[in-house]
Amino acid sequence: MVIPSIFKTVQNRMKRLLTIAELNTDLTPHSLIHTHTSLLAEAGVSLEQIRDRLGQSDDQITQNVYLHVTQEMKKEASHKFTQLMRSLR
Repeated sequence: MVIPSIFKTVQNRMKRLLTIAELNTDLTPHSLIHTHTSLLAEAGVSLEQIRDRLGQSDDQITQNVYLHVTQEMKKEASHKFTQLMRSLR
């Protein structure tokens, strides 16, 4: 677990760098975990591998808290459904 004072230091430095880079200063180190998790899933990495990478012990926490459906995942699901419907003709 990260010591709170170290976490705050990292968060402050990140905010300063985001400001300098003129990027969204609402981003936090924690928000990057959500992004990282979703992008891994989008790339086809299994839930078990993602959970292990995050150091989580429970798939449900990884899936319900950190994993979000991306636009690319929605497009892929739509494409797969379209292919399925066409194959039924």
